[in-house]
Formats: sequence, structure tokens, C-alpha cells
Amino acid sequence: MKVHNPTSPSRRQATNVEYKKLLTGDKPYKSLLIRIKQNSGRNSAGRITQRHQGGGNKKIYRIIDWKMKPGKALVETVEYDPYRTAFIARVKYENDSRAYILAPHNITKGATLLIAESTPLKNGNRMKLKNIPVGYQVHNVELQPGQGGKIIRSAGSYAEILANADGYTDLKMPSGEVRHVLWEGFASLGQLSNIEHNLVNIGKAGRSRHMGVRPTVRGSAMNPVDHPYGGGEGAQPRGTKRPKDVYGNITGGRKTRAKRKPTNRLIVKRRNKK
Repeated sequence: MKVHNPTSPSRRQATNVEYKKLLTGDKPYKSLLIRIKQNSGRNSAGRITQRHQGGGNKKIYRIIDWKMKPGKALVETVEYDPYRTAFIARVKYENDSRAYILAPHNITKGATLLIAESTPLKNGNRMKLKNIPVGYQVHNVELQPGQGGKIIRSAGSYAEILANADGYTDLKMPSGEVRHVLWEGFASLGQLSNIEHNLVNIGKAGRSRHMGVRPTVRGSAMNPVDHPYGGGEGAQPRGTKRPKDVYGNITGGRKTRAKRKPTNRLIVKRRNKK
């Protein structure tokens, strides 16, 4: 972690990942870039559907190859991606095409990755879940075979293989949840990069604004028209029996997962309570 000189209170507590030591410093590959129009949390009608979004530095989206082509892949660069917490690696396939993939932890320029039904148990290789031994860490896991990785894609995350039986692999998620996943799906070996991401202290409001995050205002500081907690002279208790959000919905404690969701049967153990 990078710690700054304490030239101000916010500078004193701010920390950052030392990107120069972890990345190769190459420019993004132009043919793998697309621009995404920023909507500041608004829908097509212009109404806010996601609060606290807007502003921030301009970003260009990197197209990620979630499936990876079978064969060998040579790692050419390790780069920063403004749209995700993990680092990305640019790889060159055997047919000379290039793609961005999620960079595993400790991957370096010049490394060779293998993608096949069964590969050596090496960090970054991609293979079918049924061929990965119990106890190994995996990331970028497919939920439906052939659709590409859907889960375990954020910085420093990994799932642990607990069992392989009857067409399913049991995965222990970062949350502590244990669930069945079809063992014909592919997964990449190892933990994802940028494992120090959870230790970053933003330090000041301005840096949060650069990241595209707008302020969160307390409901009790608003007017009655704006929030169920609003109004009153001076500081007031919320005045409602149960906690509510800005739209008046009851929050806190209510389960949000559908009771009859078809994939409920695949969950062996629910996540750990915080």
C-alpha cells in the first residue's frame, strides 16, 4: 500500500495501491476499447434510478473475454481497468488475436496460460470444474457451461472447491455461501489480482467525486417532501416505527431474495451473517 506524506488531514489517512509496482504501464489496446455514455444513474426517462452517481473522470470500457479461447495464451501486459476492481491482462492467443482477461494474482508479463478441459494446476490456467481437485481456489466461474464467467470476478476474490459429485461442483463463495455449480462449466485457477483493494482508504470527499460518487445526504437533514425522516425543528428522531428508505419502503431485516427462485435448490448453505 502507498501511504502519503501527511500534508493535510485527508492526505494523512488516504492510502492507495502501488500501481507502478504491479502494472506494466502499457497503453490500452485500441481495438478492445469502446466508449460507454455515462447516464449519472438516470434511466431513459431522465429519472434517477440509482442514487449517488454522477460526475467523475472520463472512462473507456475495456472489452473482456469471459470465455477465453481453447489453447495457449501469452500474457503481454497487466493493466488498470477503471470499470472494475481487479486488474486486467492483455493476452495473445495462438491465432494471433488479442483479448483482455481478468488478471490472476501474481501474474507477470511473458507468462503462458493454458485453456482446455484439463490443464496443469497452475495459477491462471482455465479448465472444467470437474477436473479441479478439492481445496483449490478458482475465479471467473461459469454458472451455465459455455456462457462465460459470471461469478467471482472482483479484486482479490476466489471460491474454494469443496466437492465434485453427481454432475455438480460445490463451491464455497467469498460470502461463506456454499452452492452447487454445474461441473461442465469452466473456471480459472487461483485468486484474482489487486488483493489490497479492501485496504484502500479514499481519504477525502474530492477523491470520491473523481470516482463518480456523489454525496449521501441523511434523511433527517431533508424536508418532509423529500424523505420519511425529513422535517422538524432542529435535530429530530426519525419518527417512524420501522426504518425506511427515501421512497418510503421498509428496510433493514427484510429478505429480498424471492422465496420460489428456481436456483434456491442449488444453495447448500446460506452466506455467513455479518
